[in-house]
Amino acid sequence: MSIFEVGMLVCFGVSWPISIAKAIRTRIVAGKSPLFMAVLCCGYAFGILHKLFYSLDGVIVLYALNLVLVATDLALYFKYVPRPAEGIQAPR
Repeated sequence: MSIFEVGMLVCFGVSWPISIAKAIRTRIVAGKSPLFMAVLCCGYAFGILHKLFYSLDGVIVLYALNLVLVATDLALYFKYVPRPAEGIQAPR
C-alpha cells in the first residue's frame, strides 16, 4: 500500500460528496460532464481490477468508494438533466 496512492484517492474522493449534495439540493447539473464521469468510473474500475489481480490491499476500499460516489453523481446527472419539451426539437 502506498501512502501516495491513498492520498490521491482521498483527495479525489473529497469532492464527490460535495457535488452529490449540491445536485440533490439544487437539482441543477449544468456544467457537469457525463463523459468525464463515465471515464472516471472506468478508471476506478480498472484500479479495482488491478488491486484484485496484482496487488490486493486495503486501498481497494477507496477505489470502490470513489467508484460508487462518481456513479452516484453520474446517475444524478441523468436524473436531473433538463429534457427538451415534447414536440420541440433539441438544437444540434
